[in-house]
Amino acid sequence: MDYRAIIDQLLEAGRELAQKSQTAAEQRLDIPQQGPEREASVQGLGKGAALGGILALLLGTSAGRKITGPALKLGSLAALGGLAYQAYQNWQAQQGPGAAEPGAPIDRLSGPAAEQRSRGLLKAMIAAAKADGHIDDNERARIDEHVQKLGIDSALAAFLKEELAKPLDPQDVAAAADSPAAAAEIYLTSLLVIDEQNAEEAAYLRRLAEALKLAPDLVEQISRQAKA
Repeated sequence: MDYRAIIDQLLEAGRELAQKSQTAAEQRLDIPQQGPEREASVQGLGKGAALGGILALLLGTSAGRKITGPALKLGSLAALGGLAYQAYQNWQAQQGPGAAEPGAPIDRLSGPAAEQRSRGLLKAMIAAAKADGHIDDNERARIDEHVQKLGIDSALAAFLKEELAKPLDPQDVAAAADSPAAAAEIYLTSLLVIDEQNAEEAAYLRRLAEALKLAPDLVEQISRQAKA
């Protein structure tokens, strides 16, 4: 499974949601149950469009969630990696020579290393989407239903189902961080879908920062960079 391509498509879908509101993605979910109209609808959906619909469900847009924050407009994995890397470098410059080197950002990785990093970022995005508790059994069933309607790749469908069913655990998400650059990217990815005005989500973000061993001033640097 090409996790890197999936993350890119999710971020592009997120940019569309932020720019055009939820309407376009929600309309994509209105697929006829049967007949030639259904076949035409499904065939007309690219994977990016399908993932846009799933992202709308993950974010709980039907409940009126705000998804217009500047971080969600990044639109690509390269942009996300570059922003997280820049935030770390800015923080590193303030720390002096003792700060750890960041390691490679996602846009400089290839092959299995890029896949492993991208998988960790997708896990982070799904976990952050669950942080407010809106994805209950009914919502998971709804997502499963739309995954089947949209013809999502079976491996991706299994991954989504497994991650959605897991208890929320920032330590599990943080385990994918094999470098400071990866930790910054995981935190930023989570920030993309977190509503910091929601107490549960803000608490999860704090726990994630602790699990990632991010210094408080680095967390602030990432947040400032995302809002700039």
